[in-house]
Amino acid sequence: MTSLLAPISSLLGGVAFLLLGHGLLNTLLTLRGIEEGYSTGLIGLLMSGYFAGFLVGTWLAPSLIRRIGHIRTFAFYAALASIAVLLHVLIVNPWVWLVLRVMYGVALVTLYMVIESWLNAQVSGEKRGQVFALYMAVNLGSLAAAQQLLSLDSPMNFTLFALAAILICAALMPITLTRQAQPAQPDMPATDLLQLARIAPLPLMAAGISGLTLGGFWGLAPVYASQSGFDASGVGLLMSITILGGAVLQWPIGLFSDKHDRRLVLLWVVAIAAVIGGLITPLTSGPLLLGMMFVWGGLAFSIYSIAVAQMVDQLHPDEILSGSSGLLLANGFGAAFGPVIAGGLMSFFGPKALPVFFAVTLAFLALYSYFRSRRVFDLVTEPHGHFTPMLRTSHTVLELMPDTPEGEIAEADILDEGQQPVDEEEAVEPRTGTHS
Repeated sequence: MTSLLAPISSLLGGVAFLLLGHGLLNTLLTLRGIEEGYSTGLIGLLMSGYFAGFLVGTWLAPSLIRRIGHIRTFAFYAALASIAVLLHVLIVNPWVWLVLRVMYGVALVTLYMVIESWLNAQVSGEKRGQVFALYMAVNLGSLAAAQQLLSLDSPMNFTLFALAAILICAALMPITLTRQAQPAQPDMPATDLLQLARIAPLPLMAAGISGLTLGGFWGLAPVYASQSGFDASGVGLLMSITILGGAVLQWPIGLFSDKHDRRLVLLWVVAIAAVIGGLITPLTSGPLLLGMMFVWGGLAFSIYSIAVAQMVDQLHPDEILSGSSGLLLANGFGAAFGPVIAGGLMSFFGPKALPVFFAVTLAFLALYSYFRSRRVFDLVTEPHGHFTPMLRTSHTVLELMPDTPEGEIAEADILDEGQQPVDEEEAVEPRTGTHS
């Protein structure tokens, strides 16, 4: 374990500090917006600004990293993110906040990309799975722990904003002090959503609905908790419990999906999550609601991971990296719209509209999954993919996935020099059909 951790300890330390500050800020802004009297629709719009910036940053980041290098890029965007955090409390205006959220989203995805491309360069092929699992554990653990910082002070004071900025700045120290060589500059993998929709429509739909649902959760769950009778520390507890559910329950769900028809596993996971969303609706603050959110989090956080594994089942090895990038894009678009839709519904129908939103979106995905399993067969390639618990970060982390062929990067470099694939038609041969 020491030999595994030594080369990447500074990177894991940096991401831990970064996500402690990030996790604190996301919930803190929602609580501050409530105190300022912002409507839930407006809060949803503000939270969507972050995901919109995240998508924009996905395209902007690689060129900047190529131009000035990983460490300078990390320092630049960590400073930008910290400035954005402090400006939220210095200029309390929703439209200024919207601009800041977009700017902050661009900064965060770039910081993710720097760390993840560096991780890729530090690990050999046989250790990728271990590093990927460790990295995701640090992500989820930091996000869950960050929620407990909300009890330190009121959202109306400067303290928590300053703490979030301090934690993001602290991420700079292990990154800038590392003696590890900077990796090669990242490339944006080619993405063909139309081809992906034809070859693997269920994983693409699942990724989009997962983004829609969890975007609503990240953006509006603090509003829901606050309006359901939780104080600031209770809001943090509900968020932590849900995230921990996502961290703990993904493993048994993943092992089960590796041994059974993954489409049916997805159907049951989504259907049960939809039912739990409906059961949560009449509940108010209390242990039962927290317990239900723990289970719901475990199911909802698993959907994207199952979608990635199902996609790996259906694509040829040389298509996996670009296909994963397509799922990431679909998930990002869903996450950008989720808070806006959920916030609008909560403005009209109150806090109970959020679990109803969860139930309806997941029920739609369950119906689509049922249709695919009953009416359409999906041809599965060899070898089969394996479930890997994960969060949506940047496309660079996809190269760490155990099922992603390392040769995909080299092939991408060859194609960038103007060469064409040996057989373009092989990648687009039909792999779905209807049952007779």
